[in-house]
Amino acid sequence: MKTYYAKPGEVEREWVIIDAEDQVLGRVAACAAQILKGKHKPQYTPHVDTGDFVIIINADKIKVTGTKAATKTYYRHSGFPGGLKQETFTEAMTKHPERVIEHAVKGMLPKNTLGRAMGKKLKVYVGAEHPHMAQKPRKIELEG
Repeated sequence: MKTYYAKPGEVEREWVIIDAEDQVLGRVAACAAQILKGKHKPQYTPHVDTGDFVIIINADKIKVTGTKAATKTYYRHSGFPGGLKQETFTEAMTKHPERVIEHAVKGMLPKNTLGRAMGKKLKVYVGAEHPHMAQKPRKIELEG
């Protein structure tokens, strides 16, 4: 027996849609990261991007458990001295809720060129509308 390795040209991608309404942020992000990596497929190969495209809708209706809404903090730095900026989860959700989900999912992907390629297949939208109906996305139901 020889081990099968998927070739980049052989990978067949499909589109998956996840409704984030009343779902926990970490659970949605973990499910999306697994699909983006391709770990749900039998031909998963670690060094090849075998994952599918993921559409997440209703990003503004996602929730977190416990006191994370007040205590979870997002940091960014401009690169200049004293350029550290921070905002809480609640502030980030009012300004740009799609970035909160993107940040959570990309934190679960590999930190290399392959991980950046996987991250480009993630599409996050604030409302229930999205421009990818032509791709005929398959809806995924999350447990819990």
